[in-house]
Amino acid sequence: MSRPWMPLFALVCCIGSANAYDLQPREVADGVWVIEGAREHFTRENQGDIVNTGFLTTGAGVIVIDTGPSLRYGEAMRGAIRDVTAEPVVAVYITHHHPDHFLGNLAFEDVPIIALPHTIDAIERDGDALTDNMYRMVGGAMQGTEPLVPDQEASPDVDRFGDRELEYIAAGGHSGEVAADLVIFDRTSGVLFAGDVVFHDRAPTTPHADLDAWIAELDRLEGVDFRTLVPGHGPVANDARPIRQTRAYLQWLDRHLDEAAEAGLHAAEVMELAIPEAFRSLAVVEAEYKRSVAHLYDARRRNLFEPMEAD
Repeated sequence: MSRPWMPLFALVCCIGSANAYDLQPREVADGVWVIEGAREHFTRENQGDIVNTGFLTTGAGVIVIDTGPSLRYGEAMRGAIRDVTAEPVVAVYITHHHPDHFLGNLAFEDVPIIALPHTIDAIERDGDALTDNMYRMVGGAMQGTEPLVPDQEASPDVDRFGDRELEYIAAGGHSGEVAADLVIFDRTSGVLFAGDVVFHDRAPTTPHADLDAWIAELDRLEGVDFRTLVPGHGPVANDARPIRQTRAYLQWLDRHLDEAAEAGLHAAEVMELAIPEAFRSLAVVEAEYKRSVAHLYDARRRNLFEPMEAD
């Protein structure tokens, strides 16, 4: 479904902009390609290219996993796919509703775009606002971008797609308590596309997080018999280190927020507390820690003190 939407300020910021995406797919297993984004926040300089996307050849066509932050990224991704295979794109899977993962959808509007029901609902509800915010942060690279809602529902299952056996996993925690993140495991190659359930050498983002559910999901994913792990952000790995790193950070954050609430600190005070040395090497950790306090801390304080007031 196309939505003719572009805010006036976006028209201004797009003047003179050119598409400078230089996407370089890397083959991480036979017929499985990853395009790795920068470990940064959105800027006009990186054009929103901070996400890992991917695609698989199947013998029956190419499956795309996430379409990136803009129409121009999606178009560049489609060109990069043509450079490495003659197979046509036949399906797109969107892992979740954060804008860097789905705003390239318009470049793939001629094929089925598939996502979990919660993701479809969230894009339909919040797509315009998310797009508007990306125009503000990224500027001209967003030219022509509109939020295209996925048109087919994914369901947790194991399916044969061409010569690949794919397992679709609905994961909870990162996008809330509900299982709203689509993890795709290619059993044929052993590649696990974990989406933003897993970060690697970059601090996790938490705008919709349920930390307990997320930590439990990481325990489950560590039990998957993968050979290659593609996180939503950060470098590809051949072991479970990204899962353990993400889990360790979230476990610390969970305890840390509880301890701060029990000490009666206000959010502004919590933001100034030190981050442990073990996590200081994570990209953008200072900013993401402060964002996590803004996202999560007030609810922690309410949960701690409201039962006391009721008594």
